[in-house]
Amino acid sequence: MKPLLATFLFALAVFSASAVLPDPLPKAPEPIEDILQLQIFLDTHLFGPGKVDGRPGEFTTKALKHYQRAQGLPETEIGVHNLDLSSIPQNYVSYTIRPEDFTFIGELPSKPAEQSKKKYMPYDCLMEFLTERFHSAPDFIEFINTPLKINALKPGDVIKVPSVRPFLIEELTQIAKLPEIPEFKTRVIKIDTREKLLALWDGEELLASLPITPGSGHLATPPGTWRILGIAQMPTFRWDKSVLEYGVRSSEFYELPVGPNNPVGVMWIGLNRPGIGIHGTNSPQSIGRTSSHGCMRTANWDVVRLVKMITQGMTVIIEGPAPDPRPVIAKAVEVEDPIPVAIPFEETKRGLFNWFRKK
Repeated sequence: MKPLLATFLFALAVFSASAVLPDPLPKAPEPIEDILQLQIFLDTHLFGPGKVDGRPGEFTTKALKHYQRAQGLPETEIGVHNLDLSSIPQNYVSYTIRPEDFTFIGELPSKPAEQSKKKYMPYDCLMEFLTERFHSAPDFIEFINTPLKINALKPGDVIKVPSVRPFLIEELTQIAKLPEIPEFKTRVIKIDTREKLLALWDGEELLASLPITPGSGHLATPPGTWRILGIAQMPTFRWDKSVLEYGVRSSEFYELPVGPNNPVGVMWIGLNRPGIGIHGTNSPQSIGRTSSHGCMRTANWDVVRLVKMITQGMTVIIEGPAPDPRPVIAKAVEVEDPIPVAIPFEETKRGLFNWFRKK
């Protein structure tokens, strides 16, 4: 009788925690409030659902199942999940636009040659600033604030945003190499490029799971067991078309400055495979839906929190298909760089990491 009672109570708990999925679903981008609450919960615990938008999808489902696995719970689909979401009492909070928000917004040229002339790569509009700050999709922010015109807002205006922990760009300064945290060295990052997921493990304990964009084809992220050489905050980036397309350095490149719209975002986690790392992005809306040039990129709001849980010297295990053979190019000029490791900021006048030259 006891097993039957336990089964009944578990089923009751699952039923009471289930997300209500309307049939048919409302037309996008209208959020489904139960899904939004679940996404905020998972995002808060660093089991990233990708962009928060209140819509069911691949990465929300994967985040849910990874969190359930981490908690020793049966894995379920979104509509019958077994999580207690009472720690998220409200889906929305108010945000007042501040004068200082506009210090991170400005003109952003589209061509690397022009970008290299700037001292900072800012957000190009208020909507981009807000969607990154609150981990959201632009059409979702626009919908929940109808009829406001987001990019026309001014300091003092109040908007509705999801109740996630905000990404605070103003707290990030340029640091060439973050300090080592010895107690984290035994942790392991496992990356599945087929699933487009990064998982952080401490022994048998799953601590976090994040969606990523890996490389593919001849620029596929290289499988193997690697090691973190160093972590840079607010990095610069050596833009070299030959590297991006063929993996071979040329003599024609541009040094791009720091900022949220830097191609590697606000963090660079360099591995002992030259030119390969885990990093932020200037295109968070495309995470998991496109390909990179070999690295593993994730949203800035995710990578800044991941960095607080990892350290130099950790193992990174990458599983997935090996790169296809590269096309042969005749005019690329390879530049010898025998030390693909972090170099202290004071020892170089161009960039935070010498291995950026490999990107």
